Amino acid sequence: MRVPFPGHRRPALGAWIRWTAGFLAFPIAGLAGRAAVGPVDDAMSALVGGVVTGAVIGAAQALVSSGRLSPPRWSAATAAGSGVGLVLGATLVGYRTDLGSLALMGAVEGALLGVAQASALPRAARIRWLWASAMPVLWAAGWTVTTLAGVRVDARFTVFGATGALTLSALSGVLLHALLPATTPGRTTGSDSLREVDA
Repeated sequence: MRVPFPGHRRPALGAWIRWTAGFLAFPIAGLAGRAAVGPVDDAMSALVGGVVTGAVIGAAQALVSSGRLSPPRWSAATAAGSGVGLVLGATLVGYRTDLGSLALMGAVEGALLGVAQASALPRAARIRWLWASAMPVLWAAGWTVTTLAGVRVDARFTVFGATGALTLSALSGVLLHALLPATTPGRTTGSDSLREVDA
């Protein structure tokens, strides 16, 4: 009978903490999107702002993923999903910034983003459709938490604020570990999964 080694839990906890700390990239990404296009008030600003914001978030998430995600693939997928998703979501709600509209916009963006990111997960990822299914809920939650925290969402940023980002990062970190553990019983790391993809 195999007895779990307590040390296995520490790498998993460390990987989750690093991933969750990646929430700090969201405000930076929002500022980058704002600098690129200003407020999101038409299709072009949504598309370009979403792509810029997604590229920053994707690069940061890959950086803090403990070697489980390919930086070029994850950044490109996040940029594409965020750009197209923000256009569709913002257009659907008429660029309104009330709580219901932002939650719906987040769900639409999360749906496109989730599919794009799920396709960028390494082949070793388990049931990747769970990631695609979770992102609409988590992105809607991100906008909801940010709005309820009193952030001036009427400024029409390209992404929700730090409170929403922290919520999304903490929850998605648990999901990422379920789909693509930082360690396995054989002590294989996520970097091995990337090597398998690159091979």
